[in-house]
Amino acid sequence: MKETIKKGDTISVHYTGKFESGEVFDTSEGRMPLKFTTGTGQLVKGFDNAVIGMSVGDKKTVRISPTEGYGERNEDMIIDMPKTNMPEDMKVEVGMTLQLADQAGNPVPATVHEICEDVIKMDANHPLAGKTLVFDIEVAETGLKPDTPASCGEGCGGCSGNCS
Repeated sequence: MKETIKKGDTISVHYTGKFESGEVFDTSEGRMPLKFTTGTGQLVKGFDNAVIGMSVGDKKTVRISPTEGYGERNEDMIIDMPKTNMPEDMKVEVGMTLQLADQAGNPVPATVHEICEDVIKMDANHPLAGKTLVFDIEVAETGLKPDTPASCGEGCGGCSGNCS
């Protein structure tokens, strides 16, 4: 009998993510399968929950609502940034993504939504917020060991510089 996936298992899957229209926005096709530990918040809730009970070789298609995916769009996430905060030599265009920082200094990607006379309206919603997503999932492996986070100095990118 095949072992079924449960919360806390580390697995790998092949997937194709599509919008309801069928347009593909991401896939593991031609790449290594996606490795993650279920129930740890590494992936959106709907995807995480979808693999529970599956086994190696199993395939399924799941429809994930915004509440189980990247959340609903939040108009409060459209931020007015004074043009004076931008480097003078930067050519800003609608649709380009810039890196902003939250109050704690963490990076937050935001898309230029509109360019006005004195401000640039930045949309900090996740690009997939408010969208229903469809994923084709195939379980590649189960029983894997979780990845260990890189220690300081190993290029983890999340180091605050307070390494000992």
